[in-house]
Amino acid sequence: MKIVYIAHPIGRDQWQKTINLGNIKRIVREINLAQPDTVPFVPYYCDCEALRDDVPQERAKGLKNGQALLKSCPIHELWLYGDKISEGMHEEIKTAFILGIPVVPKTWQTQEAYREIYYKEIQGL
Repeated sequence: MKIVYIAHPIGRDQWQKTINLGNIKRIVREINLAQPDTVPFVPYYCDCEALRDDVPQERAKGLKNGQALLKSCPIHELWLYGDKISEGMHEEIKTAFILGIPVVPKTWQTQEAYREIYYKEIQGL
């Protein structure tokens, strides 16, 4: 089984957060049904429901939790979804680079944004 860490922007306002969490739920369902040998891993999903993004300490704890799991779990690939690469996703990408985890943009928006990040990272900028 291939374990893929799903990275997706969440958003700081409640409306955007609700939309994006619904999108993540749909993505996880599609992967589970269409790719039986792939395990979608979204450890931050529960933290998004339990912690407040508008409270800096709670946001930091949620991001720290995701980083800890990304570093300690057997992740085979980091998949990027959404209409942009958020600050949190950028941190996940940097961690994936360090750990040698392949990063796979899954939307045209993340493909374009990732290309920019990737070239800056490999050039050391």
